[in-house]
Amino acid sequence: MTTLAYRNKENVEIDSSLHHRNRSARAFRSKKEERRYWILLLTFIALGVLSTYGLLVYNNPVPIDSPSFIPVVERRIVAVVSMLIAAVCHSLSTVAFQSITNNRIITPSLLGFESLYSTIQTSTIFFFGASALVSFSGIGPFLFQVFLMILMSLILYGWLLSGKYGNFQLMLLVGIIIGTGLNSVSTFMRKLLAPSEFDLLQARLFGSVNNADSAYFPVVIPMVILVALLLFAHSKNLNLLSLGKDVSTSVGVKYQPSVIYTLILVAILMSISTALIGPLTFYGFLVATLSYQAASTYDHRYIFPMALAIGFLILTSAYFLMYHVFNAQGVVSVIIELFGGVIFLIIILRKRAL
Repeated sequence: MTTLAYRNKENVEIDSSLHHRNRSARAFRSKKEERRYWILLLTFIALGVLSTYGLLVYNNPVPIDSPSFIPVVERRIVAVVSMLIAAVCHSLSTVAFQSITNNRIITPSLLGFESLYSTIQTSTIFFFGASALVSFSGIGPFLFQVFLMILMSLILYGWLLSGKYGNFQLMLLVGIIIGTGLNSVSTFMRKLLAPSEFDLLQARLFGSVNNADSAYFPVVIPMVILVALLLFAHSKNLNLLSLGKDVSTSVGVKYQPSVIYTLILVAILMSISTALIGPLTFYGFLVATLSYQAASTYDHRYIFPMALAIGFLILTSAYFLMYHVFNAQGVVSVIIELFGGVIFLIIILRKRAL
């Protein structure tokens, strides 16, 4: 009897060791999912490159052998670089923000970046006139807007996430209230503007790559690359933070400092994109939602590249279609926002909760 019990125990231990040996902490559940991921990623990258080539070369009014061909392409390169910057900022920041809040519906736009941008632009033309808004460009005003947005975020995080009772729900609620208040103030000022001033202001308040100035690139590009690399390096922590406070704390992650660190990086990316291009409220949400469907993994080291590829493809293909197929250059951001808003409503109606 003792020998039989010993053998049974030995068999259980062997089975248990084999079971643990077969278990894996891989990013993908199977080789098939991993192969699907790489096929989709390479496909999206190829389509993005193809759309970029179309934007640069297709329908160029100057013959390719003309000396004026290169200057035309260079002007189009500014728009393409702006699209890449917007894709990096919105895709990475939205995925990171949704991971630390453990909610795939909310976006960083809820924190009031776009409302503050709108208020700054409206206040400039309201108090100083149209000439001031036109001259409100250059590295100085750009960095001033970015600094104000980041400062507002730091005050929000430091006040609402520190202390014993700090929580995300309160931070998001206050962010929405601040954004609503700023929108009300800017709307009131816009109603008092002259029609010509209002038209000039509206062009600034629509998110568009045409708003970008290449003079900002020497400052913007290094900042975006640095923050993007920091987020990629933070991927393993984001994998744990997305499991919630209790789980991440139990495995040794310093939850509060890690969350605030992530939020600061998100704030920098969102501030840069908004100040450079303008508001794109639902673009990040659209990119993140599609990325989760395409990348069936929890690992942010794989979600980030997929989100970046999809974000860049959405912008380049949308601008190519609207510019060269439908001849509707001014409605690109409107179409993207409309499509993103519809997806947002569909997901809310399906989940019936935020």
